[in-house]
Amino acid sequence: MTVTSVHDPSHREALWELEDAFERGDLVSVFGRCTVSYEGRAASDLGAGDRLLVLKPDGAALVHTDEGRQPVNWQPPGSEHRAAVREGRLRVRSTRTSPDETLTVRFSDVHQLSAMAVTGGRDLTLHGSEEDLRTRILERPELVEPGFEPRETERPSSAGPVDIFGVDADGTPVVIELKRRRVGPDAVGQLARYVRALREELGVEGEGEGKGGEGEETEAAAPAVRGVLVAPSITDRAAERLAERGFDHVALDPTPET
Repeated sequence: MTVTSVHDPSHREALWELEDAFERGDLVSVFGRCTVSYEGRAASDLGAGDRLLVLKPDGAALVHTDEGRQPVNWQPPGSEHRAAVREGRLRVRSTRTSPDETLTVRFSDVHQLSAMAVTGGRDLTLHGSEEDLRTRILERPELVEPGFEPRETERPSSAGPVDIFGVDADGTPVVIELKRRRVGPDAVGQLARYVRALREELGVEGEGEGKGGEGEETEAAAPAVRGVLVAPSITDRAAERLAERGFDHVALDPTPET
């Protein structure tokens, strides 16, 4: 990949680099002290400050500050980038015609400018998702426990869809909640709601039921519907909540180690 980077260029040098980058179809980043104005469906002005301007070859323009992940000003793909030196400042404009909108960034100082040919496409493959975790269990149910038999995925319930519903070696219904990362007590509460909903649906009750913290049921022993939280790891408080309810935790990563 070819990368062009200049530090503290003059406005004229920055202009030449921008014009070449636009011609090549490069992605461009410009960092410096600037003002920003927008005219279109509304109007806005941003006073002088050190900011990052990103210009993409698809026409998108993004102005970032030191806060947040969203740009403070932007133009969508399909816009056209132009640059010029006017009144002693580098002016970069991104315009589009439908609707008529113009984003203008005026640099009094350019600290750094980079241009690069970005390739590789936009296809994103996620690894380590809850779907990966579900697939592992459906292919190898014994990862949960010997004798476990999955019956349904995304089973509807009054508390929402149950990730995996099945039965254990003794025929006891099992509700499995999947989490792809380390989780805390909130995940246990979610599992408890699914278990309670399935008990009501199946017309069964756990032995020795009582009331635990935060108004949720606890199961002292042998619940008629079991709950299993599958996650790579859990907090100490989550482990305590699982024990209070008679639920189990199975430590399992979404993807097997290679």
